[in-house]
Amino acid sequence: MTQPDEPYYVMYDGDFGLSGLAGRPAGARPPVPRGDAVGDEQVGVDARSLLESGLPDEVIRTLWLAADRGRFDPAGEGMTVRSWLTAWSDAFPPPPPKRPRHRKYISAITPDFFARPVLVEREMRDAVLAEVGAVEADLARAVPGVVEALRSAVARAGADLGFRLLLRTLKAASVRVGKARHDRYVELSDSFEYCYAVIDDGLEVDWPPLDTDRRDGTWNFGLSELASRFAGEWHDRTRLEVVRGTAGSDDVGQTPGTAAALLLEDVTRLHASPLSDDILTTLWLAASDCGLRPDRFGGDVRQWLEEIAEVCRERLREVAPDHDLGPTPARTAGADEVLGELRDLATELASRTVQPHWQGVPGADAARALEQVVTLVDPDLGFRLFLRVLIALWMPLTAERYARFEALGERFGHGKYLVSEIDQFIQSDL
Repeated sequence: MTQPDEPYYVMYDGDFGLSGLAGRPAGARPPVPRGDAVGDEQVGVDARSLLESGLPDEVIRTLWLAADRGRFDPAGEGMTVRSWLTAWSDAFPPPPPKRPRHRKYISAITPDFFARPVLVEREMRDAVLAEVGAVEADLARAVPGVVEALRSAVARAGADLGFRLLLRTLKAASVRVGKARHDRYVELSDSFEYCYAVIDDGLEVDWPPLDTDRRDGTWNFGLSELASRFAGEWHDRTRLEVVRGTAGSDDVGQTPGTAAALLLEDVTRLHASPLSDDILTTLWLAASDCGLRPDRFGGDVRQWLEEIAEVCRERLREVAPDHDLGPTPARTAGADEVLGELRDLATELASRTVQPHWQGVPGADAARALEQVVTLVDPDLGFRLFLRVLIALWMPLTAERYARFEALGERFGHGKYLVSEIDQFIQSDL
């Protein structure tokens, strides 16, 4: 059971409170609370924020109608906006207080995700007011009068509710924002501890053209990410469901279709490469921790790669039909550095086996397969699969080697959390 002092992303997997209520389909949300009202306690919290704000009724009504696209007007039901909010507040009364009155927010705009400073309410209000000002012209054209109402809500009802109402109004009015603005919203959502669906669901964004050379993700991607998903508990789904999940896992801030395009690029390069089927099979089994054997479903490794590619093409036809599916030039930069790390670990790799207790992959075989990927296919892909193999082998690492891996990741343009998947293996006494 969630508690009222838990982060919003724990309590809600989408928009919530009055902004979430406004975003629901008209037939899926009660415009007026009933005796059987359940679930969204934050509606009561938001209602009290507006009731206690001192905002005039007409300003509150303007805010609600803009967020709700004018579908429900309390005046049409014989109520005032204040009596309507009071009904929601009564339906969801406040729990015993557990938080300081002046809530603090975690700042996402810092190099260290796990050591973020806090921002006080005043600073968050200033940040949200700046975002209202940035889209003022577009909002004023779409919904006359709403800009000043939003400013008043932020200033007097709080940054949290004001920011959610801003987002919901942008969505309701189909106001498009650029990627930079979207990314700023994501930074603020981290500070408010929202799940990213609060930002993304329904927001119209002018995404830049899909480009696999633009590495703007934070985590793993491509075939190395797919392999990691088969290394875990996946057997409650079919193998193609796992592939579809990976192909659809665009990172926050990425152009839709990016995950599929990156995965397609990896498997296309491997499928067309001079690597033998045995080498490709060794590579896949080692990177996936032997989590899926192609021969177990009646296929070979190149057939498996083609199945993955077709799932990616299907996704791209849906979300990025103009994307060029043709081959991209192979990379060469970084090959010597990756080969150096592989060869430096040759003895340790040869001493270990991926899944040694059942038809495992000897570490020496995995290393030879990785060398061929680096030299004959793509050093970036080889490096990512190398990291996967180190995880499968539970390979201990020195802090110095890990620092070199981080530098390689930066050279390839990888997100800051891709290499950190192996930081659990750093041994201070090596």
